[in-house]
Amino acid sequence: MLQSLFSSFSFLDTLSAFLVLIGIIDIIGSIPIILQLKAKGLKVSARKASTYSWLLMVGFYFGGNWILQIFGCDIHSFAVAGSILILLMSLEMILDVEIFRNSGPIEDATLVPLVFPLLAGAGTFTTLISIKALYSDVSIMIALSLNMIWVYIVIRMTDKIQDLLGKSGIYFVRKFFGIILMAISVKMFTDNIARLWH
Repeated sequence: MLQSLFSSFSFLDTLSAFLVLIGIIDIIGSIPIILQLKAKGLKVSARKASTYSWLLMVGFYFGGNWILQIFGCDIHSFAVAGSILILLMSLEMILDVEIFRNSGPIEDATLVPLVFPLLAGAGTFTTLISIKALYSDVSIMIALSLNMIWVYIVIRMTDKIQDLLGKSGIYFVRKFFGIILMAISVKMFTDNIARLWH
């Protein structure tokens, strides 16, 4: 069983899924928010943030199809809807506009707003279900786990990363991943819209 599981592993698929998720989760783009929370005297735990986010994403990834069945949707329809959402998120990153407004009570800086909705929010959930139509489960789970390691490292080193990249560096990274996401959203849309007609 373990052999058959890893036979579906693809390095290129894992890399692609990793890049999709790293763009959607956008922990680099969240550095200013994390620094603002710390400035207010609120604690942000890198370990809790990465662990809780991973658990939420894995739970939704494996339970998402069941939720879709309740509403009579299939994975390709959801992928098309997800590609539109990813396109809008990429426009936010490229054009510096706010399309999605995240408002909620900030009682715990680790859980709200860091884990939800910044890391494990609607965009990430939609993306996880959407990329099921493109990559194998094992590739996505490895990519997700690597992303959570990256999230842990970035949160632990927010102050140092800000000093290293500077405002222009963080701005460039955000724009770069915005363009990557836009290209991925177009591919996801064209791949899945065709399958809806077969």
